[in-house]
Amino acid sequence: MSPPRNTRTGDVLEQMVLPALRMGGYEVTRGVKIGTRFGVSDHRIDALAKDTDNRLHLVSMKWQQTSGTAEQKIPFEVISLVDMLMQDKRFSTAHLVLGGDGWRYKDFYIKGGLNPFIKNAHLVKICSLDQFVTLANQGQL
Repeated sequence: MSPPRNTRTGDVLEQMVLPALRMGGYEVTRGVKIGTRFGVSDHRIDALAKDTDNRLHLVSMKWQQTSGTAEQKIPFEVISLVDMLMQDKRFSTAHLVLGGDGWRYKDFYIKGGLNPFIKNAHLVKICSLDQFVTLANQGQL
């Protein structure tokens, strides 16, 4: 029997991202309900960051330590974030942070590979953990 999968690795990602946001001057709230996902279920965001100009930034985080299903969830998450940005003008930006070393398509996602396939995918900024921490820490979301 194989050992159970570690489903708490996303906590590591949050513990790196949230302090960077705070250091960058953002007020951060975790696990916020931001609306309804396609009229079916609550849409909760990993972090909602408010900047000094009171703009709201959506931050979704995905961790992929070894190959697995997180990879396949990225397009759906992008569609969901685009939908929120289009529905609710309170949200200025949406970021999707990819952490861990288990990504096969990480470069594809970060370089805009979904743009030809998903309308308005360019509105969601997909970045690595390092890239996001740098942006957040400098207050540049």
